Amino acid sequence: MLLALKVDADTLRGTLEGVPQLIATLREAGAGATFLFSVGPDHTGRAIRRVFRPGFVAKVNRTSVVSHYGLRTLLYGTLLPGPHIGRRAGAVMRQVRDAGFEVGVHCHDHIRWQDFVAQRDAAWTEREMQRAVTDFRAVFGAAPRTHGAAGWQMNDAAFAMEETLGMDYASDTRGDSPFIPLIAGRPLRCPQLPTTLPTLDELLGIDGTTADNVADVLLARTGPTATRNHVYTLHAELEGMTLRPAFARLLSGWKAQGYELVAMERLWRSLDPATLPYCPVRSGELPGRSGTLALQGPAIVGGPA
Repeated sequence: MLLALKVDADTLRGTLEGVPQLIATLREAGAGATFLFSVGPDHTGRAIRRVFRPGFVAKVNRTSVVSHYGLRTLLYGTLLPGPHIGRRAGAVMRQVRDAGFEVGVHCHDHIRWQDFVAQRDAAWTEREMQRAVTDFRAVFGAAPRTHGAAGWQMNDAAFAMEETLGMDYASDTRGDSPFIPLIAGRPLRCPQLPTTLPTLDELLGIDGTTADNVADVLLARTGPTATRNHVYTLHAELEGMTLRPAFARLLSGWKAQGYELVAMERLWRSLDPATLPYCPVRSGELPGRSGTLALQGPAIVGGPA
């Protein structure tokens, strides 16, 4: 069985400090991974707007946000100007590619996308995605072949843009298995490889889960032996920094369970598109995460009409 590792690099600090440590951890474990980069301005401080979102304050208290992200990062876009991640950290991003890991695009402005895309129109969405592609090209000299939405936030236009931009596949949703997205009743050519496992920040602080035992809690979700493929989303700011020991234990545990740890591209190439189910995408909540996310809906028996 395959377990695909998807790394979201959300911030300048996470890219500069967390990403190099993740490269070392992954190499030591002999694991592949896909790194998805935020390539525009770091405006993390503007997340303060979420203070009135149900569950946001509780999550902040559970997950030690200041220790994970650092005070300076939490001021970007408010008291401090937001640095441009692609320009400041492009060399580190290219090191990831040159080390043999798959790279893709996360977003242009993480906070802007996560907080607004679900309510914005097609023109707004196209501008944001084109900005992300332009900044990605400036770093890597080529267009991205995969996209993973910030905060699992999407709208219909964003799914359609992935097809227009020629993405091979995307990982914007949460769900159980790869699928062909049905958007406004139309199947798209760009399949979804949804995140199938909870993230560490969704588990921490719940039912006595701490940084010391969170790896064991997650390994219990995948079972003693590998029986199905998974996609796991990790964050450069967490698993690449303060939760690095927990991540190393996860990698060791998954290998012991029989999983091959791979980039998402490897999982995508193992699939037969003709056998993938057609599923709509719905908005819903998940335990441990505030707000709503893009979720895989139930398969349409017999495919689209």
